Amino acid sequence: MDSARKNLFEHLCSLIGATPMAKVAYTYKGETRHVHVKLEHYNLTGSVKDRMALFILFSSTRKGLIGDNCTIAEATSGNTGIAFASIGRLLGHPVKIFMPDWLSPERINLIRSYGADIELVSAEEGGFKGCIRKAEEYAEKKGTCFLPSQFSNEFNCKAHYHTTGPEIRHQLAHLGCEADAFVAGVGTGGTIMGVGRYLRKHDKNVKLFPLEPANSPTLSTGHKVGRHRIEGISDEFIPDLVKLEELDDILAVDDGDAILMAKKIASAIGFGVGISSGANFLGAIKAQEMLGKESVVVTLFPDDNKKYLSTDLMQDIPVKEGYLTPKIENLRIETVVKMRDIDLIKEEYTFCDKTL
Repeated sequence: MDSARKNLFEHLCSLIGATPMAKVAYTYKGETRHVHVKLEHYNLTGSVKDRMALFILFSSTRKGLIGDNCTIAEATSGNTGIAFASIGRLLGHPVKIFMPDWLSPERINLIRSYGADIELVSAEEGGFKGCIRKAEEYAEKKGTCFLPSQFSNEFNCKAHYHTTGPEIRHQLAHLGCEADAFVAGVGTGGTIMGVGRYLRKHDKNVKLFPLEPANSPTLSTGHKVGRHRIEGISDEFIPDLVKLEELDDILAVDDGDAILMAKKIASAIGFGVGISSGANFLGAIKAQEMLGKESVVVTLFPDDNKKYLSTDLMQDIPVKEGYLTPKIENLRIETVVKMRDIDLIKEEYTFCDKTL
């Protein structure tokens, strides 16, 4: 890797990762409880997918898999496309994105704003699987093309094993505690698998709870069932990266409940987050109910709300029987732990610092 490219990666490493963690207090069943949340909307393009995109591009460039004029082509439900569009263009690569046509126009426009080319794929053309097929066909015809293949690329998991996991462990240690459980919605599975493996390296008893929409339980059934409004998770199939045998109980959250929770998070504590953030928070509360009210449960807010302003996130959602959000009261931030406050062990944190 030449020095100019190395410098670009170093700059990107200072813009991605090292996100704050918030200790969020809330009242449930008349008791004050806490959930610890990584604030991933603080990344460069506003989502956790920046970590994976940077790690895949850095690791693949270092291995000689990406040439100077190589086009990056990826199938995505949105955030990954935005991340590759931004980072890819900064590194000087043309970017081609294949995305289902039913996702929010904000996502489409954000990808285009970074100068990437986007091809929308209808349900009749195969939906998410159609996007993957079209990306592979494009790469075969193009020749000089790199496929990140986020659903099967182990660098996706390693991004979280080497960055998100160590950050969580050390931020919790700063607060004088250790994780009892980690909860994450499953899109590619990179987050739950990478963070989970890292946390279990240090404590084999940590519970790992994958989360899916109750309206479309792909993990539970193994295939597409119904429709849901939590963009970015439950993409019609179980990705190759997901090893359910390594995980604990699958948690399910209704998409309407997730929307209400995301709205409550924004209005109560000022974090403008996406629908999957609401789902993750509800999943963390459900995990805490299973493990005990004093258990240390960690989750993350994967992205911000700017990609959802034309969706049901901005609509009045009726409360249905069984929804958890109306029972969550007095939501507030108790503590925020910034990474710069922590002396993270270098041997455990290998984004670009150890491998450049």
